[in-house]
Amino acid sequence: MNTTAAGWDCHVHVFDGGQAPVPGHYAPPLRTLSTLEEAAAEIAVSRFVLVQPSVYGTDNRLLREALRAGKGWHRGVVVVDASIDDRALRQMDDLGVRGVRFNLVSPVGNSQEALSHLAPRLRELRWHVQWYARTSQLAPVAAFHERHELIGVLDHLAGVTHSFAADSTAWEELRRIAGRGGWLKLSGWYRLDSIAPYADLHDTIRRAAALFDDRCVWGSDWPHTHFLETGSKQPTPSYGETWLPVPRALGEAFGDRVLRLHPQRLYA
Repeated sequence: MNTTAAGWDCHVHVFDGGQAPVPGHYAPPLRTLSTLEEAAAEIAVSRFVLVQPSVYGTDNRLLREALRAGKGWHRGVVVVDASIDDRALRQMDDLGVRGVRFNLVSPVGNSQEALSHLAPRLRELRWHVQWYARTSQLAPVAAFHERHELIGVLDHLAGVTHSFAADSTAWEELRRIAGRGGWLKLSGWYRLDSIAPYADLHDTIRRAAALFDDRCVWGSDWPHTHFLETGSKQPTPSYGETWLPVPRALGEAFGDRVLRLHPQRLYA
C-alpha cells in the first residue's frame, strides 16, 4: 500500500449497537469499521484515527477490536484512568493507539484528574493528549502542557465558534498551545454553531491554521453523534460535506497536505 498517498480521517468513532453505554448518555447506533470505509470512499480516504467516544467511558474493547481488524492500517485514541497498568498500555500501543482523550464538554465525559499520574508513562510511549474542550477551558490545557511537556491535540477547531472568533483571550491560549508543539483538528463544524456548508467558519479556520500550520489534521467526526446528542432537526451532513471547508478555506494544496501528509507525523 502507498501510505503517502492515502487520505486520513483523524477523528471517527465506531459503535456496535449492543455494547452498554455509560448511564445518562445516548444509545449508540450500529456503525462499524466497514460502514465507515464505505462512507469514506466518497473522498478516497482509507486511514482512520478511531477516537474513543464518551458513551463507552474507559471500556475501549470495541476500539481495540477495530484496530486489530485494520491490521496496523489505522490508529487510535483511548480513554483510560490512572489505574491502568503498563502492560495494557503497551498492548494498546502495539495495536496503534497513539494518545489519550479527555472530554471536558460531555456531561459524562472524563476529567483530567488522572492525567498528572499518567503523564510520565505517556511521555515514555510518546503518546499525545487529545482534548475536547471549550474555549474557556484552554488556559488550564495550555498550563498542563507547559508543565508536563506532552504534545496536545485540540478537537473540533478548539471550540472556537464564529461568535467567539473575536475573543482575544482564547486566541492567546491557542497561541500558547501551538507554541508548545500542539496540534489542531479541523473538525466538528456543526458543533460550532454552524450549518452546512459552514462558510461562516472559513475566516476562523484560516486564522487557526495560521497558528498551527503543518500541525493541522482533519476529521469527519463520523458518524456525527452530535445529532443524536441534541435531537437536532438539521439534516446529518454527508461524509464529503465535512471535508469541504478545509480546501475552501485553506486552498487545495494545503488541504491535500492536511489530508495526506500531516497525519503521518502525528500518528504513523
